[in-house]
Amino acid sequence: MLVARGRIALPSAPAEWLDEVIAVGASWAPLTPRLLVEASFLPGAIHRDPADRILAATARAFGYRLMTRDRALLAYAASGNLQAVAC
Repeated sequence: MLVARGRIALPSAPAEWLDEVIAVGASWAPLTPRLLVEASFLPGAIHRDPADRILAATARAFGYRLMTRDRALLAYAASGNLQAVAC
């Protein structure tokens, strides 16, 4: 969406860029039904955006540190419910 809206630029077309990222070893967290349910029952105060809730639930489930500019996710992390770093 960010590329489509012109908010960020990639060095190649998005599909090609994704292939390159996978080729250098990026791994993907599985998007399971359980994880989607957990996104609905996150502890603490977090906004209602479903995509952000799924990101937060995924990071929590796998012990990932989320890199984001999203203020709501950073505030959620500051409350101790998520590991995140601002970018």
